[in-house]
Amino acid sequence: MNSRKFPSEPRRTFPAAKAPSQQPSHILVVDATSPSWASTCSVLSEALENVLCLACGLAGPCRVPLLSLYVVQPQQECLLPFTQVKENFARVQACISELRSLPAEGCFPQGGNGVLQAVQDGLQQFKQYSRHTAAGGSTNSSVEITILTSQPSRDMVKQLEKKLQDIDLVSLRRIQVIEVLKRDFLEPEDVEQCVPAEEPSSDMAILGMDIEVQTVEDNVISLEMLFKTWLHDHGTEREQLHLLLPSGVCLKCDLQERLLDPALLLGTADGTGRAADASSPWHVAAWPSPALHKLRVLKALKSEGVCESVLYGLPFIIKPTSCWQLDWDELETNQHSFHALCHSLLKRKWMLLARHEPQNTGPNWNVVVHSYYVIVPSDSATLLVKAVAIRELLMPSAFPALLAEHPEQVRGPIEVSHSLSALAYNPLHLKSNLYKYLKSSLYKPPHRQQPQPREQRPERHQPRQVSPMCEQPARALMSPPGQIPADCALLARFLQEFPAR
Repeated sequence: MNSRKFPSEPRRTFPAAKAPSQQPSHILVVDATSPSWASTCSVLSEALENVLCLACGLAGPCRVPLLSLYVVQPQQECLLPFTQVKENFARVQACISELRSLPAEGCFPQGGNGVLQAVQDGLQQFKQYSRHTAAGGSTNSSVEITILTSQPSRDMVKQLEKKLQDIDLVSLRRIQVIEVLKRDFLEPEDVEQCVPAEEPSSDMAILGMDIEVQTVEDNVISLEMLFKTWLHDHGTEREQLHLLLPSGVCLKCDLQERLLDPALLLGTADGTGRAADASSPWHVAAWPSPALHKLRVLKALKSEGVCESVLYGLPFIIKPTSCWQLDWDELETNQHSFHALCHSLLKRKWMLLARHEPQNTGPNWNVVVHSYYVIVPSDSATLLVKAVAIRELLMPSAFPALLAEHPEQVRGPIEVSHSLSALAYNPLHLKSNLYKYLKSSLYKPPHRQQPQPREQRPERHQPRQVSPMCEQPARALMSPPGQIPADCALLARFLQEFPAR
């Protein structure tokens, strides 16, 4: 999946009131006027249903608090007004079934203003919903808009920037235009050219925010991964992790899940699984992070000297923080230092051994139990952190060494080298029927009247009202990729003080 952003200068950010989970609500606008809608409809419906059953089945705070779904053909229709996703899987599933039943290709002409009207209507609907819930004493999160279309993304962005100039965008956190392409159109040499580069227009500065543009193939796995970004922790109130290096260096970072914890899913395994206690010294929580974690780096380790058998637990991704409360200069410096550390570790083929600092240091803490982690660099601008076993947890192991000769040269009933040559692991190709299990477990027949035929439905939309756009200027964070400061004195001192062991 390719993505790029159309930047605006100067950038304006609009901090919005957040729910306790700080997760944004979502408006999904589906453009059903594509000539290939028949094939796209089935994979889109399956991917959306799979991800939403995960969102409903995960224990803890809801990761997709509110969802609204519009379909354009070519006039917009709201199939799902803002609905709380958790504990409403039956209603969500009914909406997806209705999406599947839409007429096939060739029934509607492309073009028109249906997508733009759906965006406007969704923003107005969220504004009214927020007012209603605020009157009841609750606070709603911000909202993100995702537009799935087969129209050229460039044209869609131009239409959006003109239409939304005078709309109140205080609660809008992000808007995405996802261009769904057939696999035949995604030739390997042309993948990077799916979104042509062009100079941003002046109207985009008036819009006051970035419009993210992506291209995605119309298959279940690609669309699933697109919707799974909704499950990430989107809270930016504060950083989640401090990586404490020698010589006083403190890198401010965020944690991101690499895998969903199976213990958070309803009824998995023997039904007794539950999430680990966030206050346990053996646990680092990435979503939601209950407190600021601190990892103090103790040693540098050679990568080839770390045995995989002593690493355990779920891995987490460490990345530079995007906390909006930090100064832009501090964010930029922190990001450069983080990238410099990644480059240094890769160049030396090192890992880091870090100790988790206790979160509570009250008088009753006479004995503190420490947990330790290994921090692993990668080719991306991120680090991987995973728990490492300590002496008290390690079990004895005495196994015979391998034979001196190469296994490929040992002949037997089976040619080992030939057997292994066909093996390859790709987690995207492994299915456990988890989606089917969750759907059957979560489904409860809705207690409501049968839906009316489409031609007999009353109008669902309220008249749209717009208000002047609020603006709050801020300076853009410029961080050109690949440009790392050549000399970082503090990091250099760290690398000198801690030779590989």
